Parts: sequence; C-alpha cells; structure tokens
Amino acid sequence: MALSDEARERLADIVELQPTKNAELQERWGIEGGSEVHQYLENELKEYYYRNENSLICATPEAVEVVGGDPEDGQRVTVTELQYAVIEVLAGPDKESQSVVSVLHALRDAGRDPFVDDVRSALRSLADKGIVETVQKTVPTFRLAVERDLIDVDVIEA
Repeated sequence: MALSDEARERLADIVELQPTKNAELQERWGIEGGSEVHQYLENELKEYYYRNENSLICATPEAVEVVGGDPEDGQRVTVTELQYAVIEVLAGPDKESQSVVSVLHALRDAGRDPFVDDVRSALRSLADKGIVETVQKTVPTFRLAVERDLIDVDVIEA
C-alpha cells in the first residue's frame, strides 16, 4: 500500500511515540478528537499498527521499515505472562515452525500447564504484534519472526 507523505509522517510519529494513546496523536497531529485519530488509523494506516493489551497504539515491524527504521534494532511489546512463556519456548526464525500442540508440550516441559486454547490465543496475539510468524501447513504452525534477544518485553498480569 503506497502511503501519502502525510500518512508516512504520521506513521513515523507512531513509531517514535509507541506505545501511545489517541490523545497523544491527536495533539501531535492537530486533530479535533480521538475518534478522528481512530478513523485516520483505520482508513490510512490499518496494516501498520495494532493495539496492545492496554489498548495503546503500537507500530508493526513493517511500519518501522516503511519509515526507514531497522526492525533488526528490536521491538518493544507488552505481553501477558503466558505470551512471554511462549516467546521463551517457541522456535526461532531460522528453525522449523511448531504447531500449537508442540508449543503446548514445550510449555509443559518448561513447567507451565496452560490450556491449549490459551496457547492458540497467545500465538495469534503474538502474530498480530509481528513477533511470531504463522507458517501455513496442514495445520498452522508458528515460529518467532525476529530473534528472541531483539524483543524487549514488558510482562503484565493476566
């Protein structure tokens, strides 16, 4: 998707300010209301941002690339305790991807005992954040999209 100069500048603001709120972007962009910020994000930058568990606006790795940053510099994310545990046991970007059940077994081997649906949800949430990539096989499989040491994690209680 080709971005206008204005959209590219606003995307750079998101990358710089992340995690951020509608009100902070409203002030930076000189927009009247938070709902206008939300509309702009959805209409112009939908594929370049997501909201974390605290509903704060964060840039995707693709957004960092678009504005000239280096996604290899790392990415800050806020995750639940289970999502953090998944990051710890999930195959790296250069390894064979894992099924949900494989990740579940790795978590159990690491001393955790989550429900399979919670693991599936954690993997999908991490994929939405750009931390995990989904590899379609007969069943979806997963692996980290970036090196583990490039992820700066804040863990929140679920």
